[in-house]
Amino acid sequence: MLLNAVAVATPSGTTIEIASIRDIPLYDGDLDPASAALAPVRDLKERIASADGLLLATPEYNHSIPGVLKNVIDWVSRPATDIGRIFGGKPAAIVGATTGGGGTILAQAAWLPVLRALGTLPFFGKRVIVSNAAKVFSADGRLEDAVVRTQVEAFSVGFAEFVARHRLEADRS
Repeated sequence: MLLNAVAVATPSGTTIEIASIRDIPLYDGDLDPASAALAPVRDLKERIASADGLLLATPEYNHSIPGVLKNVIDWVSRPATDIGRIFGGKPAAIVGATTGGGGTILAQAAWLPVLRALGTLPFFGKRVIVSNAAKVFSADGRLEDAVVRTQVEAFSVGFAEFVARHRLEADRS
């Protein structure tokens, strides 16, 4: 729901493409990279590689990164020789929502070493850390909380500008 709210708030001229991770299998380095089971991994990997930026929407489970989302990063960062092509210098940001009262500050902090290891360019502008998500979103997934909406809008504008600046600098190089 939060990712959809960010996409709605994204400024004109910027597109957020939301990708599902449902079909990504549990990481198994013994699988043949050409296996049909890995088609969703290859597809997601190329979508990330072709994107101007990467936005992770994370819940927080047990005060850290959700294993399912980390599994996806583990897959798309293989083989290690592809990390630079997929993630290197790519603007990256994290938003998060949880039904608990603490928000996702610990999960977002836990993602930073992962993003650093991948060589991304983290966005440290406006943050979106949503707690008590059941009270923030309607039953049909619409963002109803005005304070969170303001945070989402500020984040969306800031991250879009960050990505655009990075793209201009890369085009000049």
